[in-house]
Amino acid sequence: MTRITAVWTARDDLAAMLAALNVDGDQCRYVGGAVRDALLGIEAADIDIATRLHPEEVMARLETAGLRTVPTGLAHGTVTAVLPNGPVEITTLRRDVATDGRHAEVAFTDDWREDAARRDFTINALFADPATLEVTDYFGGLADLDARLVRFIGDAGARILEDHLRILRYFRFHARFGGAADADALAACTTHADRLKALSRERIARELLLLLGSADPLAAAQLMADCGIWRVILPETAPDGLAQLEILLAREGQTGALPEALLRLAALLPTDPLLADTVAARLRLSKTQRLALGRYATPWPTSGTARQIAAEVQPADSVAPWLLLRAPDAMVSEGLKSLEGWQAPQFPLGGRDILALGVHAGPAVAKVLGEIRQRWIAEDFPEADRVRQIASEVAQSAG
Repeated sequence: MTRITAVWTARDDLAAMLAALNVDGDQCRYVGGAVRDALLGIEAADIDIATRLHPEEVMARLETAGLRTVPTGLAHGTVTAVLPNGPVEITTLRRDVATDGRHAEVAFTDDWREDAARRDFTINALFADPATLEVTDYFGGLADLDARLVRFIGDAGARILEDHLRILRYFRFHARFGGAADADALAACTTHADRLKALSRERIARELLLLLGSADPLAAAQLMADCGIWRVILPETAPDGLAQLEILLAREGQTGALPEALLRLAALLPTDPLLADTVAARLRLSKTQRLALGRYATPWPTSGTARQIAAEVQPADSVAPWLLLRAPDAMVSEGLKSLEGWQAPQFPLGGRDILALGVHAGPAVAKVLGEIRQRWIAEDFPEADRVRQIASEVAQSAG
């Protein structure tokens, strides 16, 4: 019998919660990603519990035990227990009554296998008994995990018709865990690719950024191209987009840069900030994300050091990723080093200083100030004495 081993299984607050829920026997099991990741020796991002108890009973038992709950998704049977060491989602066992590719109507059940059967991939349908930590595997998930195979439960096409987002989830999980691709999964994703058009842009954006944020999404991205996925969700993809992504990933490896999903998205696009803004708007990205994507899609300047360029760019934290993606090879490593921990110094002059040099109030002040600042940047931010000298020269030439 396979058992999971993970530090989180020894949490006192988790044990107290489970004791409150299991007063009358086997009512709860760990499920999904926490079990899968424990088997792989990966720290779990979230802990999910499946239970035979209905949500109202879950809340009642936990509140009797003095534990706070939040009804995060009662219609789908989900309650969140707010524990000292982090929240835990508890979801009643379910079966699908009706699906339309975007939403599911569910009914509660007390059958563990029936609940497992409605999940997407075999490696995500593993249960573990909290008392013994023994794993229950109904659909060959353990073998698939050993083989690094991401495989749909049952018929791949049927699983996709239940929820079209599973197409993107397949490629995300393949990027994270997969070895050889499952032929049935690829065939089903290809057949149903156009169904992604029915999904909200927000759901697509979230799944896409999770996929691109994985350690190495290149192979999955190539499979997506082969299956016609990019033409549906990102028709703006550049002809050399995958090649640019590969170059970016290589640069990340060479410089130790952390993965940034938005930057990798920009690598797939043409170097065109207006087009990038169109993509960001369609994907309903946040204002911050939209500005960053536009910056990343802008060509790198043909002159200036990394610091000189950084002094004129907003948002400032977009410069290093932008350099990583768009700068010439010869500039990348040294440019990134020069930006580590560096902030552009404050420009030492203001409008009053320009007026004191005899420049008449009005548009001329801003013009002269801008010229001085440009020379200050070009000379690598000299001290105040040199700036005043520059200011005097610019003011005199301005008449």
